[in-house]
Amino acid sequence: MKVSVVIPLYNEEENIAILHQRLKETLDRLEPDYEIIYVDDGSADRTLAGLEEIQAEDKKVVVLSLRRNFGQTAAFAAGFDFARGDIVITMDGDLQNDPADIPKLLDLIKDNDLVSGWRKKRKDAFITRRLPSMLANWIISKVTGVKLHDYGCSLKAYRREIIKNLKLYGEMHRFIPAIASWYGVRMAEVETTHYPRLRGKSKYGLSRTMKVILDLITVKFLQSFSTKPLQFFGPIGLFSSATGFLISLYLSIEKIFIGKPIGGRPLLLLGILLIIVGIQLIGMGLLGEMLVRVYHESQRKPIYVIKKIIGAETE
Repeated sequence: MKVSVVIPLYNEEENIAILHQRLKETLDRLEPDYEIIYVDDGSADRTLAGLEEIQAEDKKVVVLSLRRNFGQTAAFAAGFDFARGDIVITMDGDLQNDPADIPKLLDLIKDNDLVSGWRKKRKDAFITRRLPSMLANWIISKVTGVKLHDYGCSLKAYRREIIKNLKLYGEMHRFIPAIASWYGVRMAEVETTHYPRLRGKSKYGLSRTMKVILDLITVKFLQSFSTKPLQFFGPIGLFSSATGFLISLYLSIEKIFIGKPIGGRPLLLLGILLIIVGIQLIGMGLLGEMLVRVYHESQRKPIYVIKKIIGAETE
C-alpha cells in the first residue's frame, strides 16, 4: 500500500520547511511507502523556490506549480490527478493541521472509504471564523444529508478509487464527502489537533460565504437530480401551469356567466404568466433530460457504481 499526501500551498514560504520536517517525522515512522505532493497555487513569494530546494533533497516529494492562482479546489484536483497512492491524504500547508494525526486517519481508512478530520478544539477567531463555520457545517449537513461536524477541515483521507471518480469545480473541495456520498461510500470522522496560525496570512474569510452557498445549491442539485432534471423542474412547472389555468378558468367563468370585465385585471396577467412560466420550466426539464443522456452516453459514463463483482467471468 502506498500513501499520497496532497498539500496545496499559496504564499506559504515561511511554513514549508517546518511543514516538511513534521511530515517526514510522521511518515518515516509509517510502514506504507509514501509520496508528498506539494501544489504551488501560483504563489507570489518564494514558496516555489523553497519547494524546489526540498524536492532536490527528498525524492519522495513531487512539486506541481500552477501557472497562476486557480484556487484551493483546483490545486487539490491537480494533486489528485498526479497521486499514485492507494490512500490519498489531504491537508493545509499553514501548519494549523498536525501531520501527527495522519496515523489516526490511516487506521480508520482500513474499514472506510473516506475519513474526515474534526477540529473540535479549533484555534481560530470565534466571530469571523468559528461561528460562520459552525453555521455552514450545520446547513451543509442538513441540506446534503451527510452528517459531519467539520466540512472545512482539509485533513482527510480517501481511497484512491473515490477521488479518481470526482470532478471538482468552484469551491467544491469542502463538499467532497457530500459528492462522494452518491457513490455509497463508508465515512468516518476523527478528532484532530488544530493550531493557531503563527506565520503567513490566512486566505479565508467571510467573503467566501456566498461562494459556499452557491456551491451548496449546485451540490444538492447534482446529488439529487443530476440524472433526472425533469423531476426537479417538472413539479414546479406543473404547479405553476395548474395555478395559472385555475386563475384563468375562474376569470373566464366571471366573464361568461357574470359579465364582469377582466381585460384590465392584474389577475389575468398573473394567470397567463404562470402558464407560460410552467411551460418553460417543463421545457427546461426536458432539455436537461436530453443533455444528461448526451453527457453520459458521449463519455460512456454509467449512472451506477459497482463496488465489487463476485462470480462473473471477465475478459
